[in-house]
Amino acid sequence: MGVGSATLPDAAPALPDAAYVVLSSRLIPGMDGGYTIATLARARQLAGAGVADGMGPQLLTFDPGTASDHAEHRRAFAEQGALADPSRLRNLFDEAVAQDGGAADWLRAAADDAVSADPDVEYRVLADPEGRPFVALPVIPGNPDWHLTEEPVLVYDAAGAVAGALHGFRGLYRAWLDTVTKAFGDRQIIVICESRQLGELIADWSDPRVRILHTIHTMHVEAPYTPDAPMNTLWTRWFRVADRFDAVIWPTATQRDDVVARFGSSASHVLVPNPIAPVERRDDLREDGLVVVLGRLAPGKRIDHAIRAFLAAGVPGTRMEIWGGGPEEDRLQALIEELDAGDRVLLAGYTDSPGTVLDRASMVVTATAFEGQPLSIVEALLHGAPVVSYDARYGIRDVLEQGGGVLVPSGDVDALAEAIRALLTAPERLAALSAEAPSVAAAWSPRRSLDALAAVIADAAARPSRRA
Repeated sequence: MGVGSATLPDAAPALPDAAYVVLSSRLIPGMDGGYTIATLARARQLAGAGVADGMGPQLLTFDPGTASDHAEHRRAFAEQGALADPSRLRNLFDEAVAQDGGAADWLRAAADDAVSADPDVEYRVLADPEGRPFVALPVIPGNPDWHLTEEPVLVYDAAGAVAGALHGFRGLYRAWLDTVTKAFGDRQIIVICESRQLGELIADWSDPRVRILHTIHTMHVEAPYTPDAPMNTLWTRWFRVADRFDAVIWPTATQRDDVVARFGSSASHVLVPNPIAPVERRDDLREDGLVVVLGRLAPGKRIDHAIRAFLAAGVPGTRMEIWGGGPEEDRLQALIEELDAGDRVLLAGYTDSPGTVLDRASMVVTATAFEGQPLSIVEALLHGAPVVSYDARYGIRDVLEQGGGVLVPSGDVDALAEAIRALLTAPERLAALSAEAPSVAAAWSPRRSLDALAAVIADAAARPSRRA
């Protein structure tokens, strides 16, 4: 799906008078799928509601790319209409460089000259365009918890010598946040944290001006994806600090309710659906009998199930197009050849016009094992394409139980095949689902999303910080 501009509602709800900051580990065009789309859409929501006179929140990113990389990212997002004001997208490492060489003044001031590096730790030295070092990051290979390291981050002076160090990535990130927020004076600061790794590092940020709203983009459980299924270490550790955030924002009611049932309500768990912009659907492009699968060709998407179910449905005159790229491409092509289905099933490749694909589709099929949010389902419905899907956590049920498609038990290829057959052989039922689809998708409209977000912000702003 693309990162187009969202249609923002008229008469947007009033937000508290505050400084607004959105924290994201990175924002790179074409990467991280729904996470990038949802993060930028939320920033555009705030801009549309009048934050910073329509310029929007400060968008702070923490990936150690080059300044030229980040400039290109801003340009690309602006071209796509994804940023209200490109200058609001800022990066820690862009701002850590002094014009005369070495680290910026704020970074040198935060460094402790009594901290020294372990000589056995490998470091990644970052340099400015002239090749002058300004900071060195400890390399923690193969460790998903690298962000929690206590190994020092080295800071260089203008002469290229180590001038001091910060206590791990926590010290580095907090030094920048303190510098950015110092400019806000005594104003209240609404921080929307879009990354769990960042969330862990700011869970003790006790500045009384700050209220932290922590958003969630992914599912928290692993296979078999039931409410009581195991969680990885990052999630287990994150839930220990969840009650320190002034609100935890979940994208679907089902996931929020599963979390409260399992962990209790000591944290402030709230629902804010991610906004999805309305579209101008083109029913004149609809092709009878065209079944579409649209998304990344990855193992968790179980596209082989969709292929087998479509062929088992056995409806004459129908065909399947699979749009997207990914590591499963060769295996899926081999399966199509093994099933002698090349005349009915096509791996169509990547598309930069997914809306047109959805306008052409008579039906969209998804056999995914898990989801974090229902962006792709809602977008299909906005284009009038009914969806047949496995009932997989999270988000799909929240949408399709209201209409616009059919849910079948997750992993049941026979049930998926029967649902496809039933719709493809009942054109009046298919047309009815297509007609009701946009009204179902309206629950994820920018207006409803912004109303919910504004209510959460107002509530958090009116209460003392949970970290005070």
